[in-house]
Amino acid sequence: MLYSGIIDDVVEIALSAGNIILRFYDDQFSIMQKSDGSPVTAADQAAEDYIIPALTRLTPDIPIIAEERVAMGQIPDVSGGTFWLVDPLDGTKEFINRNGDFTVNIGLIQSGIPTLGVVSTPVDNCVWAGSLADGALRIKDGVQQKISVRKANQQKITVVASRSHRSPELETFISELKVEQSISRGSSLKFCLIAEGQADIYPRTGPTMEWDTAAGHAVLIAAGGKMAGFDGTQFQYAKPDFLNGWFIASGK
Repeated sequence: MLYSGIIDDVVEIALSAGNIILRFYDDQFSIMQKSDGSPVTAADQAAEDYIIPALTRLTPDIPIIAEERVAMGQIPDVSGGTFWLVDPLDGTKEFINRNGDFTVNIGLIQSGIPTLGVVSTPVDNCVWAGSLADGALRIKDGVQQKISVRKANQQKITVVASRSHRSPELETFISELKVEQSISRGSSLKFCLIAEGQADIYPRTGPTMEWDTAAGHAVLIAAGGKMAGFDGTQFQYAKPDFLNGWFIASGK
């Protein structure tokens, strides 16, 4: 079953969560540290506290895996194969640095594959949304624009990579490409740049969590792109501890 009929509702949930985040953005806020050493703010929690009941009203039978609740040990059973993955504020470091490169991520997983996803940037109310049933869109100021990946020129690659998480392995991988342009962006915006044809490849070394990637991955697939492990294997969800390995996201 494809849940294409709910994507407009998910877009509205993401936008509303973004408005909640912005209440904190221009004010002083406390920064706490989770057990894994990553930062979390009251904005993360407030956005998640809005998203979870909103999604529950929309799809009461679909369990929700959400970053902050998982950190508190609240992990519902997802053995049925269909579940939401929520990162209420992806790019907390970018939020703390107030550079705008943070997003709200809501992705739907079915049988290990992301089939619907919404990514929004609260600072400008821009949304990237996609589903296997309907393709991918960029929505700004109420205007919807169909988006799709581009065919890469292998001699002039545009690579997009993490702003905050670089590594020697990543730099080695990029150095072996014929790169014309390299872009650094935070959060799941890297997926969106590929989905709308502004970049060709996003390699990621080092760990990420499934809620970091599900929404952007869904938009990318809907736009005609793909994502795989560094060894070429299909990228699957509902892994133990929801921990991702290295991956490469790309267009055509």
